[in-house]
Amino acid sequence: MKLIRLTFLVLLLSCQVQSNYQPIPSETGPLGEQAMISSAHPLATKIGVDVLKNGGNAFDAALAVKFALAVVFPRAGNIGGGGFAVYRMSDGTIGSLDFREKAPGAARRDMYQDENGEVIPDISTTGHLAAGIPGSVDGILKLHAAHGTKPLNELIQPAINLAYYGFTITQDQADEFNEKREDFINVNGPDFFLVKNQPWQVNDTIKFTELAGTLTQIRDRGRDGFYGGIVADQIVKEMQRGGGLISEDDLKNYSSKWRDPLTGSYRGHKIISMPPPSSGGVAVLQLLQGAEQYDIAEMGHNSTKTIHLLTELERRVYADRATHLGDPDYFEVPVKMLLDPDYNKERFSTISLKKKTDSQEIKEGEVEVIESVETTHFSVIDPEGNAVSLTTTLNSFFGCKVYVKGAGFFLNNEMDDFSAKPGVPNQFGLVGGEANAIVPEKRMLSSMTPTIVEKDGKVKMVVGTPGGATIITSVFQVIMNVIDHGMGMQDAVNATRTHSQWLPDRILIEERPIDPNTLKGLEKLGHKIEPRKSMGRMGCILIREDGKLEGGADYTRGDNYAEGF
Repeated sequence: MKLIRLTFLVLLLSCQVQSNYQPIPSETGPLGEQAMISSAHPLATKIGVDVLKNGGNAFDAALAVKFALAVVFPRAGNIGGGGFAVYRMSDGTIGSLDFREKAPGAARRDMYQDENGEVIPDISTTGHLAAGIPGSVDGILKLHAAHGTKPLNELIQPAINLAYYGFTITQDQADEFNEKREDFINVNGPDFFLVKNQPWQVNDTIKFTELAGTLTQIRDRGRDGFYGGIVADQIVKEMQRGGGLISEDDLKNYSSKWRDPLTGSYRGHKIISMPPPSSGGVAVLQLLQGAEQYDIAEMGHNSTKTIHLLTELERRVYADRATHLGDPDYFEVPVKMLLDPDYNKERFSTISLKKKTDSQEIKEGEVEVIESVETTHFSVIDPEGNAVSLTTTLNSFFGCKVYVKGAGFFLNNEMDDFSAKPGVPNQFGLVGGEANAIVPEKRMLSSMTPTIVEKDGKVKMVVGTPGGATIITSVFQVIMNVIDHGMGMQDAVNATRTHSQWLPDRILIEERPIDPNTLKGLEKLGHKIEPRKSMGRMGCILIREDGKLEGGADYTRGDNYAEGF
């Protein structure tokens, strides 16, 4: 009798929990007949849309959006970092540009280790030693020079105006300025202009007049306005003030690099993504190869079966990332092997749908941390059908927190994306090996995953997101949400996300609506579940069956905004 009562009580509690569960309501994103842009901030999106309305193409709009984000989204949309772009021309030509940061010429393999070979906490994340050579300005200018049509001064001027005259901040931005107050003081001093006696409030106005001067230099002198002249002098002086390594020669010699995109297929769709030193393209294509072996639609969206399968796939792919991925200019990355269907069939053959695999059985290792990050992504489709998917980053919020005096922008802390010591995790819990060891002039490994999806020879989706280690899994899930689960773009973006990465041996699940029975089922399979407030801030576009463009913007996770016409 006691057993019957206990069983009834469990069932009752289960029903009560279930009765409170409400799925995320369906929503259609902004629609456009000809063009669409989705970015991390409404002001940047609107500037890009104006460029398209005035006859510019996707590459013109990308440049305008990029520099606008440097003003209105300084924690990530910044000219002190780097990134990747994947594009598809209206005639079907595809390409990608790597403008990832590089290690300074004076960098050393053991620069973040003490005399005993132990990693020194924080110096690869905060302060001048954490900064790599910025690539964003070189990259966006090179992309525009190759494919843009509008003059540079016309495209940069809106960002200059925003910086000089100011704009009102959102609640999200106010919260972030307030949260980073102590970091700003520790690195830049108590008189730093983002430090106020009273907390920042929504609708406060902020101006970046020094940044306006830097953008004017770029407008008038192009690449030399950043990598030479007064701005380069200011960067070098900042390095000297704080013991950083970036030199005048480092800036002068930096060059972004054209690379052949990676391509693969998924259920009749062509997937176009970024090659190394991004790990994103390789990982997403591996994950999709694994998922294609299962009937994901039948398994159900965010069901116990589906999340379990995705977790098992992700653990194996992230273990491969830790072992094999790095800068292909310095290390022979076995891309062909990692994307070989026979290799992946064997790699995923040990997956059981009835129990979890212990991560140590996949690859031995130890990781204790995974933290949030700040990157930003935007997607563009113009009236001619050109598409650009571009992700750029400082790594952490406001990078290394170093603000270049006189120049008006923050520097990145991308040096933390190297292996400070092979086998030791970075701030995001990602482990790297010899392939990602520090070498002067080398590009550090990244998870950024700008991606374009084709169907029947036409653009179907443009996708991407920030989120550090979770970028890859977020892009993976959004693609499946559309292709397997038949979602529209905004629904695919709104959906609750999960993440696993080999180590730590756990599943991160957003604190958003999800069936409690799913969580119970995962625990029964042996999984450890940890909540995460949010993961990623997608900026995506879908061309629907009716030909209309639907924007998908993560406005519930951030300030993202999509607009079309």
